[in-house]
Formats: sequence, C-alpha cells, structure tokens
Amino acid sequence: MRDSPALAVTQKLHELGVVVTALQALGNARKTHPKLDYIGDSIAAVQDADLLLHPTEWPQCSHVDPRRLAARTAIPRVIDGRGALNAETWREAGWTVRALGGP
Repeated sequence: MRDSPALAVTQKLHELGVVVTALQALGNARKTHPKLDYIGDSIAAVQDADLLLHPTEWPQCSHVDPRRLAARTAIPRVIDGRGALNAETWREAGWTVRALGGP
C-alpha cells in the first residue's frame, strides 16, 4: 500500500473501530501504520470478512477469482474504490458489488 490513499482509508476505518486486515505488498505500510493488521495473501485476507474494500488497481487483487474469495467471507460484499473489478463477474460469483462512481 506504500503511501497510497488506500492506506489512509484503512487507517481511518481502524480508528473508527473497524477490524481491518490490510493486504501488504511492501514493508513501508507497516512502518507508517503499525497498528493495522497485515497479511500477505489476498485469499487469507478475506477470511470471515463482512466486507471487502478494494481500494487499489493491483493485479494481484483485481485478478483474484471472486468465487474463491466468496467461499472465505462471512458475507460476500465488495466496495470497488478504483473501478478495477469486473462487477458482472463478481456478481455472478455471488457478490454484492458497489463501485465508487458507479452502480
């Protein structure tokens, strides 16, 4: 997440009491925001999640099989903050999809 706006969003959610598991690709995020929980695997990151916030265009996040992810979540809901997901594919996999600037 480096110093991306996604990191600021996750930090704010954490401050508001949301349990956040952040996908970490680089060690820089952990140094600047040490109170967040980080995990290196996108599949494991959604375990028992009520909501997936997708604030990045990273291929390792946007090209994950939504059916595999749905099986791990408590509730398959996603907010696509970058318009990087194919909403139709995710809906067909059972997800409720909301995208910033879209339906």
